[in-house]
Amino acid sequence: MTVHTSRRGFLKGAAAATAVLMVGVRPGGVLASATAESKMFNPFVKIGSDGTVTAIVKHFEKGQGPATGLPTLIAEELGLRMDQIDYEFAPSNPQHYANLLFGQFQGTGGSTAMANSFMQYRQAGAAAREMLISAAAGEWGVDVAELAIEEGMVVGAGKSAPIGEFVAAAAAMEPPAEPTLKHPAEFRLIGDPDVRRLDTAIKSNGTAKFAMDVHLPNQMVAVIKRPPRKDGLAVGMDDSGAREVKGFINAAILPNKAGVAVYAENTWAALQAREALQVEWDMSQAESRSSDEIKAEILAALDAEPEFNVLKNDHGPVQTALDGAAMVVEETFYFPLLAHAPMEPLNCTIEATADGGILLHDGCQFPTGPHMALAQIFQLPMEKIQINTMLAGGSFGRRATPDADYQVEAALAFVMTDRSRPVKLVWSREDDITGGRYRPAFGHKVRIGLDAGGNIVGWDHRIAGQSIMKGTPFEAFSVHDGVDHSSVEGVSDTPYRIPGQFVGLTDTQKATSLLWWRSVGHTHTAYVMEVMMDLAAKAAGRDPVAFRLAHLDGDKDQARMAGVLKLAAEKGNWGRPPEGRAQGVAVHKSFGSYVAEVVEISGNAEDGIRIEKVTCAVDCGIAVNPDIVKAQMEGGIGYGIGHVMRDQITLTGGEVDQFNFPDYEPLRISDIAAIDVHIVASQEMPTGVGEPGTPPAAPALANAIATASNDLRVSSLPMTENGVSFA
Repeated sequence: MTVHTSRRGFLKGAAAATAVLMVGVRPGGVLASATAESKMFNPFVKIGSDGTVTAIVKHFEKGQGPATGLPTLIAEELGLRMDQIDYEFAPSNPQHYANLLFGQFQGTGGSTAMANSFMQYRQAGAAAREMLISAAAGEWGVDVAELAIEEGMVVGAGKSAPIGEFVAAAAAMEPPAEPTLKHPAEFRLIGDPDVRRLDTAIKSNGTAKFAMDVHLPNQMVAVIKRPPRKDGLAVGMDDSGAREVKGFINAAILPNKAGVAVYAENTWAALQAREALQVEWDMSQAESRSSDEIKAEILAALDAEPEFNVLKNDHGPVQTALDGAAMVVEETFYFPLLAHAPMEPLNCTIEATADGGILLHDGCQFPTGPHMALAQIFQLPMEKIQINTMLAGGSFGRRATPDADYQVEAALAFVMTDRSRPVKLVWSREDDITGGRYRPAFGHKVRIGLDAGGNIVGWDHRIAGQSIMKGTPFEAFSVHDGVDHSSVEGVSDTPYRIPGQFVGLTDTQKATSLLWWRSVGHTHTAYVMEVMMDLAAKAAGRDPVAFRLAHLDGDKDQARMAGVLKLAAEKGNWGRPPEGRAQGVAVHKSFGSYVAEVVEISGNAEDGIRIEKVTCAVDCGIAVNPDIVKAQMEGGIGYGIGHVMRDQITLTGGEVDQFNFPDYEPLRISDIAAIDVHIVASQEMPTGVGEPGTPPAAPALANAIATASNDLRVSSLPMTENGVSFA
């Protein structure tokens, strides 16, 4: 059969076959659309004329789920099944893909991915839906009100066709200024517990590409020999031993003298050559203190006048209330340095591009920082720097450094070469544990006054530790009137109704390179708040759950926190543990979410504790992907409990004592027998889930241990170093 077509018809068909509809926002936040040729804006959704739909994910995927959550929002509004949408990571461009909660900065952190993007991605999906329907209505000569999109098909008015047929016409339209979003009652995907992750298959069959999987033609591998103590400098080296290693290429002191780059043909050769390398270090300005000195400095600060009055209230009335209290409960706490210890150590790969630019392949958590750093190092305009964001095997905050530390290492290692070969920077596990950025050490000293009826009348809370934010680009974001909010969050803004509260803060000298750690300040503030609430409840002769609820009887914020506490208590059979078991409870708000946990244990601290069950209740607003929410709660609980059981980073003369998993042991699957997660049904805007499961986990365990072990209160961590053994 011969098909005859006009030239005009042929060109129209060809255009339709290659057309792409992209919908997103301009820098000012206004919805915009374009064809594939336009570079005026970057999109959130891309639809091809073959019907393929791609979500452009602006938050990187380290296991926490945005590569599923953000496509879910688009698929919901656009009228797709989950198997009809794919994803790709957005390029580094803070003008278009800024995290709205971070200002003009593109990044993933603070459990903000869904909170930041919920409306953006829904609006983009809804705008694309309305444009496609308008295009179909125009072609079919029907009213748009008669049409809808169902499972990727435009249907209505007795007609149906795949959305791809209308992409070319839709791409020529202006997007609606305010597209109509679906009512929650219409949701089919958002909130569906049966929606599964889009990246499960590729991570299961080995086709997923993590940053460590990058192997470019003719690449070199570089490792860095770093000083054994913070702030040491390399001033000389002897590489004669390294030259004996097969595959060794070269070694050179980094331009900033922060270490020596060792180049080889493969990772093993690079590591072996590094071992054989002799380096002369200048340690005149290096850290020399040991952990005992750091701890003593922090504890001494708790007994001195605080540097900052966080709540800006008069301490006098609080002291008067404590002096006149019928009972005073007090405790001092100490929290050691902690490593992030993700399963995939840090790594990235850097290469030159044909047009004279630089391409970085990285599991990049904060693209803006390394983008700017590389532009400066290579003296190139920002548009000449590209970042290919890869999957990452965990992070817990480690990949989000204010100074782009490991990316800068890679750039400096590359800039010292002739740039003819790509350079892959690899950190070993030992590099990660001994030379990483740590959760800072902190101390707390708390005195609570109770009246004769067991009611709180005064709460004096002193905090001392190492500020994470000061001296970084994030200082303006988190530090106000000298107070680093990340040092006091969870105390100064607790939802509990606490009369007569005073919060004092003192910054102490930084002993190591510091960094936020999963749930940041809440890692220590939740522990203190919830152990102290248990102590106060015991002194008052009250049930710990009832005592907490008595201080959550006010506004909506308190009601949501009370709601998860009641749910966790109900589902965890609070007060009715099986024979031979004990329970502990904790509840905390962080990153906009409310989480309560009941930990049930058997045994005792002396003979060995076994964690039998953790019951968790979470209110995170609309749970876009309940399956991911549950997984994040489970992971956060394990992360929080695993570290307080037995982990710490200690220093001897400024050198880190721990080196690998044998002496910085991650949680074992056998450490917790069961975790049961319950999600509160909500129509509130989505809030964080990546971190909020962590803060209540440790204090709930501590409170259970106290119940099982003659009121043993673990106030210094880790637990195994302070009177607790685990079966």
